[in-house]
Amino acid sequence: MVQVRSTIRVVLVDDEALVRAGLRMILEGDATIEIVGEAGDGVAALAVVDDTHPDVVLMDIRMPQMDGLAATEQMLRAHPSTKVVVLTSYDVDDLVPRALRLGATGYFLKDTPPQELVEAVHRIADGDTMLSQSAIGHLVDAVTRQAPGAGGPDATRLADALTERELSVARAISRGLSNAQIATELFVSVTTVKTHVSRILGKLGVVNRVQIAACVQRDAR
Repeated sequence: MVQVRSTIRVVLVDDEALVRAGLRMILEGDATIEIVGEAGDGVAALAVVDDTHPDVVLMDIRMPQMDGLAATEQMLRAHPSTKVVVLTSYDVDDLVPRALRLGATGYFLKDTPPQELVEAVHRIADGDTMLSQSAIGHLVDAVTRQAPGAGGPDATRLADALTERELSVARAISRGLSNAQIATELFVSVTTVKTHVSRILGKLGVVNRVQIAACVQRDAR
């Protein structure tokens, strides 16, 4: 279940007004989500976030003046507690892995079903990291191609680096499951899953869930 919390403040960043209008309509259908600002490019987004201090920013990547990568990097430097979620129109976007390495905590396609997007905003605001299940395999491939020998121990030693429970969590992450879904599958609390994820990141020497998934994929080859 989604944790009950106070109103989630959201900023929408996309160079297409129609996309922003659609996202606003979807998200404002949830009484606990408030759209506090919009921007059509990265420069405007930085100003809006400075003024509104949102919990979550839905960020397009390909925009004029300043793209979503530069905006994400500067935004998180100034507002490290803000959660940035990348939204794209593409199943595979070569810029998405870079956004995740810069600190984005989620990735979804713009055609994500409305209820799934609303739930994702709730989970990300509560500290979860979520990736589009339809695209996680492509993301893992992209990360592996960009850094085929980086991030974690040798594939044959992955099981030696992690405990049995940590390995189960890592494999669940590689399937695109959220912390809440992993907790349900493994019959543990979300807090316990978060602890395992933190330990996995440290042991593998990686910085996000996509890189964990890449390690698991290499291990399976």
